[in-house]
Formats: sequence, structure tokens, C-alpha cells
Amino acid sequence: MRLCFLVEEQYRHDGMPLDVIRQLGAWGHQVDVLWPGRSLIPISEAVRAGSHDAWVLKTVSGGPGLTLLEAAASVGLTTVNDVRAIRGVRDKALAAVIARSSGLPVPVTYAAARPQEFAEIPEAEFPLVVKPADGSSGRAVRLVATPDRLLDPVEPDEAGAPGGGLLIAQPYVPNSGTDLKVYSVAGRLYATERCSPLHPAHAVRERQVPLTPEIARIAAEIGTVFGLDLYGVDILLGPDGPVVVDINDFPSFRQVPDAVARVSAAVLELARNGTAGQGAGSPTAGQPIAGQSTPGQAKPTPAAPAPSTPAPTPPFTVPPAPPAAAPRPRPAASIGGGR
Repeated sequence: MRLCFLVEEQYRHDGMPLDVIRQLGAWGHQVDVLWPGRSLIPISEAVRAGSHDAWVLKTVSGGPGLTLLEAAASVGLTTVNDVRAIRGVRDKALAAVIARSSGLPVPVTYAAARPQEFAEIPEAEFPLVVKPADGSSGRAVRLVATPDRLLDPVEPDEAGAPGGGLLIAQPYVPNSGTDLKVYSVAGRLYATERCSPLHPAHAVRERQVPLTPEIARIAAEIGTVFGLDLYGVDILLGPDGPVVVDINDFPSFRQVPDAVARVSAAVLELARNGTAGQGAGSPTAGQPIAGQSTPGQAKPTPAAPAPSTPAPTPPFTVPPAPPAAAPRPRPAASIGGGR
């Protein structure tokens, strides 16, 4: 198969997706890479029907890659995830409306272009978690204890959304200081727990944990509602039950066993059979919901090598393997609202 990966600048050294790209190449597939943040891209030539079996995006909110992915979809190319699903979760204000209207447990969400507007929220709903609607990787997320703290001095990159974009605010959900991150790899669910960035003093060892049926149902329903196949969900265990505080397309998949092989196999499966949430829904037999293989289930196996294809031509490149002595930076954990 021939695949195209769009990799934003923030992820150009990350194992996810670079290790997936290398794994697919090792299995005999041609993987072309576009770097939207630092390349001149002749889009009329690069984006055309039949150019690739599928396009895959590792993006940041507001990054240029999403437009290119939408262009690929517009000429009939398969995208992983479905491009409409990515748009739906990258805009956190839009995602909150979609999720809440679908009955998912999401905090009440307010939107404003300036933080001082949140002073109109009843004081009983404070503290608030405030963040940009187009935020990613925990950028500019802050906990505001009372209305008079809304205009407290913040770091330059925390002043608000660039260009006057929306901010969102959600009432803080009391919790133990532990975040639960659930990953979906084309219908198979895995969970990890980690320390909440809003509770750095609470020491939690990041590790894989079992999923309860309730959490598995919520995570699977998110895939169905948004049409996602590869995604992550941040869930808090609040006093009234689980609360969804963030949704991410193509996350880090940290602590997922054999993550590179599993994600690589899922990309091939979705490229062959289509996306738009087909991998989502209630887990079925053979689709573990707690990160455990079912009896007799084999690990993902390499697909048969594809027939030889021409070498990639500009602007496509393949990322070189990193030097053995240079460890790759660890991906930053995304931070959801409502914490």
C-alpha cells in the first residue's frame, strides 16, 4: 500500500507517529511524509485522486495539516481518522456541544473570546478550568479559583487563543488527582492512569489499568458519536461518576502494549476498509476492553509486503531513524477541561 502521513512540527521527533511510519516501511509499504510546517507543498500535484491509499494526520489544533487532510478527502482519498471527526474534536467548544447533546457525561461548558467574560458565570460554579478552544498538549490550561482571579497575570502563551479565538470554561470536577486516559485502536480499548497536571503534587505512577464496563461503554460511545477510529479520551472519576474532559485524535498511545505494531496494523486495516468510526462502537468478542489479549489472540502481525513502488518524489520525504544515543522527547500529555 502507499500511505501519506502529515506530521506537524510539534511531532517531528515523536515516536508516535514516526515509529509507526518506520514500522509500515519495514513491512514493505511505501510511506510518504509531508511536513506542513516547513515545506513548500505543490498541493495541486500532491493532493490528487489515486495518489495514495490513505492519508494520516498527526496534528495540533489549528495546524496547517488539517486543511491538507480536508483537501485529500475532497478528492475522494481515505483519511485516518475521518477528517470530519478530527475537526469535531479539535475544536473543543464544538466537541463539548456534540458530546453533551449525545448524552455523554461532559461538564457544562461556557465560551467567550476574553477571560473576563467568564465573570458572569455564577460564583457557585467556581473554580473553573479555562483553556483555548483550539488548545492542544495542555497549552494555556489554568485553574481559576474565583471570579476576581480571571485576569491574574499569566504566561505569554497563556493569555488566550491567538487571533481572538474562543476560550472555554468548565466547572472544576473534584477528583483524586489521577487522570484516566482511555485509548482506542480501531475498536480495541486500553486504559492508563497518570497524575493530573492540575495536581502535580499528587504522585501517581503512569501505568496500564483495567477498564470497568462503564468506562469502556463511554469510551466506545465517543468513537461512535464522533466517528473516530484512533483516539484517546481523558476521563475523571468525579463525585457523581465518570466525566469526559477531553478527546484527542491520534494520541500518544502511551502504555498501550505493542503500541507501534497495533497502531500500524490499525492504519493498514482502516486504509483498506475505510474509516469514519467503523472501528468504534461497543467492544465485541476478540476486542479486549481492558488492554488484555483474549485467549489465543495473537499480537498484530506484519502485512504482506506491497509490490514495489517508485521512490517518493518531492515534496514527500521519509524521516531518518534517530541516532541511537539521542533519546526522543517524551510526548506531552494532553490536558482536558473540567478537571
